[in-house]
Amino acid sequence: MGMMEKLDLQTDLAREYLTFRLGDEEYGIDILKVQEIRGYENPTRIANASHFLKGVVNLRGTIVPIVDLRLRFGCASAEYNAFTVSIVLHIGHRTIGTVVDSVSDVMEIPAESVRPAPEMHSAIDAGFIRGLAQVGERMVILLDIEGLLMSPDMGLAD
Repeated sequence: MGMMEKLDLQTDLAREYLTFRLGDEEYGIDILKVQEIRGYENPTRIANASHFLKGVVNLRGTIVPIVDLRLRFGCASAEYNAFTVSIVLHIGHRTIGTVVDSVSDVMEIPAESVRPAPEMHSAIDAGFIRGLAQVGERMVILLDIEGLLMSPDMGLAD
């Protein structure tokens, strides 16, 4: 790998991540994709949608699909309580809401502390994992949230 390629890999990784919890795991997504964080509100169901597509909400005149990432990733329980939040994301030209257990914080993660994810069978296609970052005692799984939400099995791409 030449020096130039190595630099490109590092510029491709975001610097600031919004971290959130799904079950016992902590995930991070590029803060630049985050539009806002809201309390969970019951969306309007849509017939025949995937089980993880909870429905839609009207967000200031925009109809926003709400994806429960806990169901998408096969978390055991997906309870809706006072801590449940929706992260509203701006993906391409779409606005999409994702439901998570709780939002942790915004953290700066230098590219050099990100390691590639090992190849293994998991609920998330390894292609959607940008890497793993060790932050103190915490292991944060960095997601390619755009790739994940725009993947054909989500049914959200135009």
